[in-house]
Amino acid sequence: MAAHLAHPGLFITLEGTEGCGKSTHIRLLANRLRELGYSPVTLREPGGTSIGEEIRHTLKHSHRNHAMTAETELLLMNASRAQLVREVIRPALQEGKVVLCDRFVDSTVAYQGYGRGLDLHRVQQVVELATGTLTPELTLLLTVPIAVSESRRLARRSRENAPRDRLEEEDRQFFLRVEEGFQAVAREHPERIRVVSSTADPKLVRGQIWSHVQALLDARVAAGWPVPQVRPTSSTC
Repeated sequence: MAAHLAHPGLFITLEGTEGCGKSTHIRLLANRLRELGYSPVTLREPGGTSIGEEIRHTLKHSHRNHAMTAETELLLMNASRAQLVREVIRPALQEGKVVLCDRFVDSTVAYQGYGRGLDLHRVQQVVELATGTLTPELTLLLTVPIAVSESRRLARRSRENAPRDRLEEEDRQFFLRVEEGFQAVAREHPERIRVVSSTADPKLVRGQIWSHVQALLDARVAAGWPVPQVRPTSSTC
C-alpha cells in the first residue's frame, strides 16, 4: 500500500434521510463486492456492536424515551459510534477490508445539528471524540423528495409488528431541516460525498452507486491494493 493511506482498508458510508433506500443499496453493494471477491463488513448506526444495539433500542424503540433531550440523543448516538469505531471499524480497516456503514458522522450533523438545532461546533467536538477523526473515503448521499420520504415512513410504520421508531415520529419541519443539513454537508465535503437521487430508475441508481465505488477501488488498486483472485459472477448491483 502507498505510505500516505491512513489504513489498508476502505471505508464507505451511505447517508440520507428516512426512506431514501440506504438499507437496500448497502445490501446490493455488499453483494456486488462479494461477487468480485471482496469480503465487505456491513454495519449500521446506531448499533453494530452489542453495546451499540442496546443504545439503538434506547434511542429509537424504547417506550421510555419520550423525554429524551437533544443533548442526550447526541451523546448516545456518539457513544454507540465510539464503540463501533474501536471494536469493529478500525480493526476491519487495519485488516484491509471494505467497511460499508449505514449512517455515520454526517447523519449526526444533519439530525442532531440541523434537525435538533444543536450548536454545530459542539456537535463536531463530540463527533471527533467518538471517531478519533476517522473519515470515510467515500460517502454516498441518497436523496429523496420529502413527500416520498413521508410515504415510505408511513408504509414502514403501518406494517404489522413494526417496532416504534421515535425518530420517524418527527414532523415534516424536522425532516426538512435534516435534509438542509445533508445538503450543507455535501457542499462542505465535495471531495468525498457523492449525491445520488434514489427516486430514479432502480437500475440507474445502482449503476451510479457502483460507478463511484468502482472509481475508488480502481484508485486503491493503482496505489497497491491486491486484486481479489475470484471470477465475477452475475451482478446484482
